[in-house]
Amino acid sequence: MILHHRIVEQFIDRHESSTFRKEIVLTASRVPLAMVRKRAADSEVTRAPVLLVHGFGQNRHTWHLPARSFSNYLARAGFDVFNLDLRGHGRSRHFGAKAPRGVEDYVREDIPAAVAEIHAICGHRPVWLVGHSLGGLVAYAAAPDLDGAIAGIASIGSPYDFTRGSLTLGALALFFRAVAFAPLPNVPLPLAPVGLAMRVIRRLAETPLYPLPLRGYHVGSCEPHVLEQYLTLAFDRAVVSEMMEMFDWAAQRRFGGRQSDYAARFESMNLPLLVIAGTNDDLAPPASVRPAFTRSGASDKTYRVVPLGHIDLIVGRDAPLMTWSLVTRWLEHHTS
Repeated sequence: MILHHRIVEQFIDRHESSTFRKEIVLTASRVPLAMVRKRAADSEVTRAPVLLVHGFGQNRHTWHLPARSFSNYLARAGFDVFNLDLRGHGRSRHFGAKAPRGVEDYVREDIPAAVAEIHAICGHRPVWLVGHSLGGLVAYAAAPDLDGAIAGIASIGSPYDFTRGSLTLGALALFFRAVAFAPLPNVPLPLAPVGLAMRVIRRLAETPLYPLPLRGYHVGSCEPHVLEQYLTLAFDRAVVSEMMEMFDWAAQRRFGGRQSDYAARFESMNLPLLVIAGTNDDLAPPASVRPAFTRSGASDKTYRVVPLGHIDLIVGRDAPLMTWSLVTRWLEHHTS
């Protein structure tokens, strides 16, 4: 259901802007989910629908900041772009979608509901899934049950073998495994204070004096105003169950854990696959991302590594020339 629409002029990157058709879409599912739809204003015809899926604790602003917008970039390239807020996040939360019980809610309900809504709007054209971090893992897990509805998957910084390649994350996995026996309330934790703290200590965090081994972005990769916009707008809410599930997957050394068939179903799926990793990504090092490519049985699969960190894969200064162009060329090749 399209709630309202208007023509907007917005930035794509730096001083580059364009005019777009912007619509707010609400799914007709049991749990209301919100999406922002973008298309180039100067054309009625689009290449294909693309569904953007954000990562852990984030929202749709992962893909769209006032100063730098991958969703606008894709729309200008001719795609019909749907930028989703998963349940409990962003506009979906404002429409009443409560926090998930776990990743399963995203996989079994949110992605299918979003795809169904896109089909209703776009005439059942197969949808391309593009996910960042956990969003890519959700796409991996959801796609096999949507046979014929999904055209392909592009993942960006998505740790298929979570914690692999990071001693710090490995130590955290051991810690969370030790406390897993204690009952933890599954409450959404606001990340706005975390974003504020990161903005306050940004200068310190970008010096050798910073005491923590995890930062989430590579020093110097993002202009201060772009990073501030990301920390202010994209940091949403973290759900305890999601975090615990991912660390449990790490402990079991299997995507989705041994209690699910996520890995087996994904690895037997034959859809075009693009996997992108960042050499400077301290949250999803290439060693944790690449297994999705190596274990996939897809006949059409591509793996690329770029010199970027976790956040800067999407909003960094060099993201438009590296990540954005990689994904867009791959989509154009498959939709030409």
